[in-house]
Amino acid sequence: MPVIFEGYRSGALAGVLGLHMDYYGRQWGLGRKFETKFALDLAEFLYRFDTGRDLFLTAWRDEKLLGSISIDVSGGGLEGARLRWFGVAEGARGTGLGKQLMARAISHADTVTAGPVWLTTFEGLDAARALYERFGFQFQAYRDEDQGQGDIRELVFERPAPSLPVSGTVGL
Repeated sequence: MPVIFEGYRSGALAGVLGLHMDYYGRQWGLGRKFETKFALDLAEFLYRFDTGRDLFLTAWRDEKLLGSISIDVSGGGLEGARLRWFGVAEGARGTGLGKQLMARAISHADTVTAGPVWLTTFEGLDAARALYERFGFQFQAYRDEDQGQGDIRELVFERPAPSLPVSGTVGL
């Protein structure tokens, strides 16, 4: 069965939350505080979702959520659009799905914002970091705030605004 990419569908919020908790709960020991903050942030994003600017993308096979990614343009802040809630289910890792999700998200950001995109991630997520860097994200800083509530060091990455194409050349 092919992977179906779509936006929000009934139950997607719970699915994305479960997808992330399957990983972060098991691998990183994150629990109630991380899960409730994650749920609140995602719910707030979906509640104020601007269909002309923001992106909420999910990937499904046979009603099973395989991955998600979002671009928060309307709430990204002064730093630009924010890439958030990127995750791929355990059985779908290594299949290229993460790369497909990232490519669609970056294409959306470049089309809608033409500005920088930033994200936060955890130190130690080496595969995710490598993917971010392949898509032009550059490490900016360590973040003092521990949003995960798990004593985990957060990193901030930014992808600069895409270069504008040169329109025409002047001949001599």
